[in-house]
Amino acid sequence: MLKRILMLDDNQDILDVVKEALLYERFEVTITSESDHIIETIQNYAPDLVMLDYKLNGLRGDNICRQIKAHPKLHNIPVIICSAYLNKDDLLTCGCDAIISKPFGLEELVDTVNGLMYY
Repeated sequence: MLKRILMLDDNQDILDVVKEALLYERFEVTITSESDHIIETIQNYAPDLVMLDYKLNGLRGDNICRQIKAHPKLHNIPVIICSAYLNKDDLLTCGCDAIISKPFGLEELVDTVNGLMYY
């Protein structure tokens, strides 16, 4: 069974590139640009890992991460926050498991995902 990844970003180009890279690495990937009802989306999709952009229309990625980590059924899902606008110390306080600075290389992305999926 393939490991499942859900990625939330408001940039469709990034979503498309990341999806292709992770599909190539044999992950099942769902992408979305909708932050509304993201907790319900996560519950319905049941991903093994969630990737969030930090700066979104609506909620910020760190706030969504806090919701995931506070949720009794979702708190064990690893969360990666991706952003060009970040202070790593501030982001680590939201409970994310990894941070990827934009722009990022696909090798860094795959290594980070694999590190969290197979630890």
